[in-house]
Amino acid sequence: MSAKHPIISVTGSSGAGTSTVKHTFDQIFRREQVNAVSIEGDAFHRYDRAEMKRAMAEAAEQDNNHFSHFGPEANLFEELEAVFSQYGESGMGRTRHYVHDEDEAELYGMAPGTFTAWQDFPPESDLLFYEGLHGAVVTDKVDVARHADLKIGVVPVINLEWIQKIQRDKGARGYSTEAVMDTMLRRMPDYVHYICPQFTETDINFQRVPTVDTSNPFIARWIPTADESMVVIRFRDPRGIDFPYLVSMLHDSFMSRANSIVIPGGKLDIAMQLILTPMILKLVERKRRAS
Repeated sequence: MSAKHPIISVTGSSGAGTSTVKHTFDQIFRREQVNAVSIEGDAFHRYDRAEMKRAMAEAAEQDNNHFSHFGPEANLFEELEAVFSQYGESGMGRTRHYVHDEDEAELYGMAPGTFTAWQDFPPESDLLFYEGLHGAVVTDKVDVARHADLKIGVVPVINLEWIQKIQRDKGARGYSTEAVMDTMLRRMPDYVHYICPQFTETDINFQRVPTVDTSNPFIARWIPTADESMVVIRFRDPRGIDFPYLVSMLHDSFMSRANSIVIPGGKLDIAMQLILTPMILKLVERKRRAS
């Protein structure tokens, strides 16, 4: 953690909705004129798409059918922690971009499934913003969580998370339901050991809960809408959170525990704006005073 060079980390599983949360942060950064440098978790995968297929095949030959993007073997955890640490000390670091699809391939001039070259951060940023799978990961070798000043978890209930992933992978990537199921099963041990524990490290968790039947996510035809959901917002430390103000501003919301507020799903964006804007401004003001 650093007063001069703050770090915000948004972490969540594949299909959890971290990209939507990133959009809200981008809105706040633009409105409040915060100069944020951003990195994405995919940039710190160890292998490109072709290499990952080979690594998975080699792991399977050794009876390891759970090799996945969720675990340490397929990621550059040490390098990610080093970037967080370097930014906290100096405001500098480096990252790259993973090219996901044909649109990004045209933009970056690289083939889909490959990485761009590593590039240094631009100077004079207000804060570092991370969005991806491992923004609060802790293992016996690394502790990424300790470097972040504000850690946000995006955690739909598991069946909703699976529905979102199935619909995304089938619609955007052309996968079959069976292929997505195989991926889920392969990732499950790493999901339990490296994804779930992060949400005890986060400062705030946003957990979307559907109010429609999602009991069999593998036959769902569409993702439950925001209006068919509630969101549980959990604060690790509720001190300083003005819950009466939030309940008054977010109609039909209520307190479920002393550190948790439940809101209608359609009010997630405004809730994030109300909660996160003063936290971001506090980090930026602390930076400016320290500088």
